[in-house]
Amino acid sequence: MTLLETAHITTYRYRHPVSLGPHRLMLRPRESRDLGLLSHSISVTPEAVVTWAHDVFGNTVATASFGAPTEHLVIESRARIELTAPNWPVFSIAASAVSWPFLYPNDDLTDLGALAVPQYQDSAGELARWVEGFIFSRPTDTLSLLKDVSDGVSNQISYQSRESEGTQSPLETLRRGWGSCRDFAVLLAEAARTLGFGVRIVSGYLFDPQDNLVGSAGPGSTHAWVEIFVPGAGWITFDPTNRSVGPKNLIPVGVARDVHQIVPVAGSFSGSSDSLIELAVNVTVAAGNFGDATAGQLSFAR
Repeated sequence: MTLLETAHITTYRYRHPVSLGPHRLMLRPRESRDLGLLSHSISVTPEAVVTWAHDVFGNTVATASFGAPTEHLVIESRARIELTAPNWPVFSIAASAVSWPFLYPNDDLTDLGALAVPQYQDSAGELARWVEGFIFSRPTDTLSLLKDVSDGVSNQISYQSRESEGTQSPLETLRRGWGSCRDFAVLLAEAARTLGFGVRIVSGYLFDPQDNLVGSAGPGSTHAWVEIFVPGAGWITFDPTNRSVGPKNLIPVGVARDVHQIVPVAGSFSGSSDSLIELAVNVTVAAGNFGDATAGQLSFAR
């Protein structure tokens, strides 16, 4: 069991007072069997009316609505978390899905819907051929196949953090041979969907107390990985950036079909194009005793 205390502070400064539109905040960690959320709070400056809802994926989403114009905006999210994920997870895959290819039960296939459908054009079959390179026999072991594809992403693509917004398409990442963690996640998700799997992309935090994982270069960005649905086992976590299986060291905040749906903070303001003069994000974590603020750093890897 690992106890963590996280803080995620987003600060905007404007050249002159601006009117803020509603801001969508996806900052509350997702509770699960492996993650206990002991407490969570969001504070917003200037004062805002904050309402809560669940989106179609079950993510907890807050909406902050503002009144008077302001020259600054500070959004602070704090959580106390208990992680119990094992180092070496065992997956109880249903007998019908131990070997690939397999067919999802009709209800599962219906409910997975768009999560099992490729999201990007591959008219020349370039991605499909790349994925085919990991299939050594038919049938083949399902979990081994997924591990091979996930490891293939990190083996063949160089990790490169970048400050710019947006995500590369799977084919762009393959052709360029480099990408950020969110590019890795999108590539793995599309590859698994090409094989017929239901996949959701996850955004959250990478806890790296030893500072030896890829994607933890500094505070202020989010990590991304995928969860793949396998009958019996359910949603299995794959972090292609770090060649890992299972949720250890990972704190999920949002899951969705596409990475653009899980942005931590999104909103607008009314003003000139040069009104925004600073956007800063700071994220920290204390591991162990909640009073110990020196134990480590939680990094949102770009």
